[in-house]
Amino acid sequence: MLGYLRNNGEKGIRNVLLVVYTVECSHHVAREIASEFKDKEVHVIGFGGCAPNEYANNMLKTLCTHANVGAVLFVSLGCENLDISGISAAVKSSGRPVTTLTIQSTGGTLKTIDKGVAWVKEAYAAMQAVPRVELQLQELIVGTICGGSDATSGISANPAIGKAFDKLIADGATAIFEETGELIGCEYIMAGRAASKALAEQLIQVVDKADIYYKKMGHDSFSAGNATGGLSTIEEKSMGAYSKSGDAVISGIIKPTERPPQPGLFLLDVVPDGEPLFGFPNINDNAEIAELISCGAHIILFSTGRGSVVGSAISPVIKICGNPKTFRMLQEDMDVDAGKIISGEATLDEVGEEILDCIRNTANGEPTRSEALRHREFVLTYKQFDKQQPGCFPG
Repeated sequence: MLGYLRNNGEKGIRNVLLVVYTVECSHHVAREIASEFKDKEVHVIGFGGCAPNEYANNMLKTLCTHANVGAVLFVSLGCENLDISGISAAVKSSGRPVTTLTIQSTGGTLKTIDKGVAWVKEAYAAMQAVPRVELQLQELIVGTICGGSDATSGISANPAIGKAFDKLIADGATAIFEETGELIGCEYIMAGRAASKALAEQLIQVVDKADIYYKKMGHDSFSAGNATGGLSTIEEKSMGAYSKSGDAVISGIIKPTERPPQPGLFLLDVVPDGEPLFGFPNINDNAEIAELISCGAHIILFSTGRGSVVGSAISPVIKICGNPKTFRMLQEDMDVDAGKIISGEATLDEVGEEILDCIRNTANGEPTRSEALRHREFVLTYKQFDKQQPGCFPG
């Protein structure tokens, strides 16, 4: 495999130029700039809020310096509270081309679009000189999420991802699973796999936090579609979601924007700390995908039973479909048919190996189905997190 070598020694599997809106008021201008480059890797991300939020600042800082990113254009209105100068300085210090256009001082919508298009053309051409170097499997960070789950997810796609995770970790790579709100009921099972007693206690605590948070919001991570698809309770859904983590030792807990400190298996705690202030922990799957990417994930494994067509900006999404009927209906959107496990055409181990092959091919530049269809969804909302607790990183 070949990766894109960054100044800090990290290697990306894509070379993306980001057009970043820094408030909803500049979203349209950012999208119009990017629309001139539909056939190129120019992605739009951003933060719609105007009130300050440290989480949003940290998310954009880590996303804009992700190994898959080659250059960044910030599109600002001019009176928002996002720390544009601090984020831009982080991008500049990483050696990437970066600039900021401010609509209020540039002269409005059309003039900003013209200047943005001109800058993107120049920066995109410069990005093509980024050196390609050999990339080993153990250098990858792979995240996983499930969405549009049904009764097949927990017996096909999710455990097949678990098999792929076990192989990745055995080869020295880093794997991240997430959504503590969908692990309710599994906390003591996870604790039995913890690398230390202190970590075991933290695993129980972060799931308890999620349970309390959702109860206060009056809604847990269980949709009408889950029930229609045959899932009975959040506990049943949790068992299926948990199986994505495989059987390896859990090495630690991280929060959004935190990189795993060493190779291994990590749980991403996505539920905010403190009293609920900003609504549900994540309004949809793409908010969690963005958080996985903020932790360094090069690739996202997305399992689905009922079907989901979303992809993501920055890092490619591999769709693993657990329901054979859904796969037949949505073949153009799916990468791996894990429904073969249910039909008896393949074993869990065989589909796990197929997922691993798909990871290798994707890392080497082969587009996933969502990439080929130009799915580049992105969501970033308000959150707050405290400092990490002792015991989350054994050793």
